[in-house]
Amino acid sequence: MEKINENKNTERPPVVVIMGHIDHGKSTLLDYIRKSNIVDKEVGGITQNISAYEVIHSTKDGIEKKITFIDTPGHESFSKMRERGAEIADIAILIVSAEDGVKPQTIEAWKTIVENNIPAIVAINKIDKPNANVEKTKTELAENEIYLENYGGKIPFVEISAKTGTHVDDLLSLINILAEMENFTGNKEQDASGFVLEANLDSKRGIQATLIIKDGTIKKGMTLVVEDSICSTNIMENFLGEKINEASFSSPIRLIGFCKMPKIGAPFKSFQNKKDVEKYINSLNLKDALLEKSSKDRTSSANSNKKIIPIILKADISGSIEAIEKEINKIKNDGAEFRIVQKGVGPISESDIKNIGGCENVLVIAFNVKIDKSAIELANKRGILISSFDIIYKMTEWLEIEMENRRPKVETIETTGRAKILKVFSRTKERQIAGGKVIQGRMILDKVVKIMRREFEIGKGKIINLEKAKTKVREVEEGAEFGMMIESKIEIVEGDVIESFNITQK
Repeated sequence: MEKINENKNTERPPVVVIMGHIDHGKSTLLDYIRKSNIVDKEVGGITQNISAYEVIHSTKDGIEKKITFIDTPGHESFSKMRERGAEIADIAILIVSAEDGVKPQTIEAWKTIVENNIPAIVAINKIDKPNANVEKTKTELAENEIYLENYGGKIPFVEISAKTGTHVDDLLSLINILAEMENFTGNKEQDASGFVLEANLDSKRGIQATLIIKDGTIKKGMTLVVEDSICSTNIMENFLGEKINEASFSSPIRLIGFCKMPKIGAPFKSFQNKKDVEKYINSLNLKDALLEKSSKDRTSSANSNKKIIPIILKADISGSIEAIEKEINKIKNDGAEFRIVQKGVGPISESDIKNIGGCENVLVIAFNVKIDKSAIELANKRGILISSFDIIYKMTEWLEIEMENRRPKVETIETTGRAKILKVFSRTKERQIAGGKVIQGRMILDKVVKIMRREFEIGKGKIINLEKAKTKVREVEEGAEFGMMIESKIEIVEGDVIESFNITQK
C-alpha cells in the first residue's frame, strides 16, 4: 500500500543512476537485474547511449517495490550524459571493479555524484574474478576520499558479482532502504513534469525522446513542452516499447512526434489545454536566449586565426553528438582546429551533401547512422569522403590522424654540414672546380648547398662531383679536405662557406 499524506503526496519509486568506469560492469548489472541482455547489442561491449528501465523488487516482507534504473556510458567522452543521469536521479550507485580498482572515470563519476548532492551506494563488482582484491579496492576508494561504512565513513556498500548475481538482491534491498530513509514523494494528481533523457530521429516515426517523469501524471491527449519543442502525447510507450495511455512519476517513457529535436537534459512540462501551453512558452523568453548564443558563436569565430577544418556530423542520438563534440574539442593544434559546421540526428541524406557548398576539405562523419544511397552517389561525384564509425574512440583516433595530415606544416631548415673554400681552380659556364675543408658535419655528393659569404647567403649550388685524395667519393667527413665540382650561377671565391642542409616539415 502507498503511504498517502494530507497534501496528496504519495511515496514514489526511486530513480537510480549507475555510474562508474568503462567495463566495470554497469550494463552487466542491469542485464542481470532485468533478465534481458543489452551488452551483446553494444559495439565492443560499450554502452554508448543512455537508457532507463523499471524493475520490481520484493522486500523481505514480500512487498513489491518499483525501482527505475538509468544506465549511463562509462567512456570518458560521455561525461555530459553521466552528469545528466546524476541530475535526474534520486540515488546513485558507483560501481567499482574489485579486479581493476579505482580508475579515472570512477573518480569523475564520484565528483558528479557529490556535486549533485545525491545519496549514493558503492557496489564493488567482479568479486567472482580470480584477480579480485576487495580490500585493495576499499583502500583505493579511501585514498580518493570515498569513505565506506566501517572504513572511516558512512557510504553504504555491497560486494557483488553482476555476472553470477551474488549479493545483487542485497543491493536492491539497500536501494529500497535508502529510498525509505530519503522519503521520495510525488503528487499523481499534478500534470507531469520531468527531464529529457535522450532524443533521436527515427526514419519512420519522426523525432522521439526518452523522458523521466519526476512528478505528476501524463495522459494521452495532453501537450508536452521542452523549451521550444512541443509534442502531443498521442503516442506514448513504456520502456519495453509497449503503447500506454498514462504514466506517473519515476517512470521512463518514450514520446513520439516532437516538432523539433528537444534539448537533452532539459526539463519538460505537460499541459491539458493549449492556452496554458502558449502562456508557458511565452514565459521562457527563448528568442533572447537564442540571439545571445548566436552572438557568442560569432565572436568565438572572429577571434580564431587558425586553419579551420570543417566537419559535418550526423549521429544516432543527441547524446552521441555531445560526446563527439567533447572529443573534437580535446584535439588541439596551434595551427588548425576542427569546427562542426553542421550537425544533426539521423541518417546522412543527399541534402546534407548538397549543403556542403563551397566548403573545402570538409569531413563528413556518420556515427552509428546509415548513409542514404543518393548521398553516397553525390558524395562520390563531388569527391567527398563520408567516414562511418560505431565506436567513439575509433573515431577519435581517426580524427587525430586527419588533424596531423591537414594542419598547416612549418618548414624547418637543418644544417647538416659546413665547408670552407680554400682554393678555386677553374670555372666553365655554370660549373666550378674548387677545393675545401669540412669544418662541421659532412659534405655529400648530389646535395644542394647554400653559398655563404660573410655569413650571408648569396645563392645556391649543387655538388656534382666529390673527391677525397683524388678518389671519387659519396661523402666527406668533418675535418677532411676535398675537391669538388659545383654547379651554380654564383661565382664562388676563396673564403666562402658552403652549407649542406635538410628541409623538414613539422
